[in-house]
Amino acid sequence: MEKFNFLSDKPLLITDTILRDAHQSQAATRMTIGDMLPALEILDSIGYYSLECWGGATFDVCMRFLNEDPWERLRTLRKHLPHTKLQMLFRGQNILGYKHYADDVVDAFCRKSIENGIDIIRIFDALNDVRNLEQAIKSTKKYGGTVEATLSYTISPIHSEDYFVKMAKELEQMGADTLCIKDMANLLLPMDAYSLVKRLKESVNMPIHLHTHNTTGTGDMVYLMAAAAGVDIVDTALSPLANGTAQPATESLVATLQGTVRDTGLDLNKMSDAAVHFRKVAQRLKDTGALDPKVLNVDTNTLLYQVPGGMLSNLISQLKQAGKEDKYYEVLAEIPRVREDYGYPPLVTPSSQIVGTQAVMNIIMGERYKTFTKESRAVLKGEYGALPGKVNEAVRAKAGIKPEDVITCRPADLLEPELEKYKEEYKDLAKSEEDVLSLALFPQVAPKFLKWRDGPKEPPKPAAPAKPAVDPNAVRELYVDDKSI
Repeated sequence: MEKFNFLSDKPLLITDTILRDAHQSQAATRMTIGDMLPALEILDSIGYYSLECWGGATFDVCMRFLNEDPWERLRTLRKHLPHTKLQMLFRGQNILGYKHYADDVVDAFCRKSIENGIDIIRIFDALNDVRNLEQAIKSTKKYGGTVEATLSYTISPIHSEDYFVKMAKELEQMGADTLCIKDMANLLLPMDAYSLVKRLKESVNMPIHLHTHNTTGTGDMVYLMAAAAGVDIVDTALSPLANGTAQPATESLVATLQGTVRDTGLDLNKMSDAAVHFRKVAQRLKDTGALDPKVLNVDTNTLLYQVPGGMLSNLISQLKQAGKEDKYYEVLAEIPRVREDYGYPPLVTPSSQIVGTQAVMNIIMGERYKTFTKESRAVLKGEYGALPGKVNEAVRAKAGIKPEDVITCRPADLLEPELEKYKEEYKDLAKSEEDVLSLALFPQVAPKFLKWRDGPKEPPKPAAPAKPAVDPNAVRELYVDDKSI
């Protein structure tokens, strides 16, 4: 067999997402700590670079739907995974919520995450505004965590290879330990992955970690080409919850690289043992309706419309509720137009929901920008940070925003410290600083959960799943089951 030309001879490192993004992407984050516990000893013995197990939507869903304390979940995972680094996903100044929080809250959340067991914090911003990563990077380093700063990958006239290389250099100067390419919509094609990884390896002196999904069916090829170009770490998921809207399968990539210079060295037999357990978990999730087999299908509409798979399912739900399912393809065509008007934000939480809901309203109202959600106005005003490209000023004016009202500073600079305010506000409910942070991030969900946790142990009535809606003020309800982060 002719020798394949890899640009690195180091073993490829693997982050397995089975405990977080795999079930978030396929089953609305409904895996419980009870589902995880029987497999943790095997997972800990495999030799992964890390296990992604916290952050993203897990925090909200633990309290809202699973009657679990997310902090207790983390402590349990830490106890049972003593030999493996634990990794979380962190939305920069948004933390795990959907608005900007003051710097002291970001700092406290980083501190408590690391104290409770997190080793690596993957920090991203939906707009790629590096100012929104500053505080989380500083705080993670201050408390001894590993900073994995992130490029939210997308395609637009703005987002060239040069754009991402420039951003990578900025993140390195800000103190990043590792650089993540976060391809949340599986838009990074194999040849582009090779080229981008090669450029980044030549441009920065930190490991490159690539995250993709298999929504469009290209994920395995993306990883193989990235491995050829010298990528250091990739995200995969054990096979029972792999592929489709989740990550490519761990076992397939490990087998592909066996005997090459990039051999992962991981044991397929141990993975097979873990997969036996997670197949049962996947079946339970199917039986409860949390895992719809449709998420395993290849959906090339993502390549055409640049819409993450989870966002597509949200759009369908919105249209069904409005009785406008026949407008699906009109909405898909409208999304790129709204995105252009908004300065080409990457479509990742929360910008994916904001752009998507605006597109739905534009179509079902029969008039473009007849009404705006509160979040839509906030994006146009700069409350989420600087939009990558030029905003359509006519749309901004229609939203009632004058040029002089647009925020140009780092949005968090406008926020007063608020941690002490939260401590005072929740002094009767919170038993710990972790509780204060839960309440600060999810003030509608956490009080009910904490009252149940600390009260008589009758099972609470399950919360009704959040229903996507077209009400201009209801866009926040889409976030809980979002699969695009």
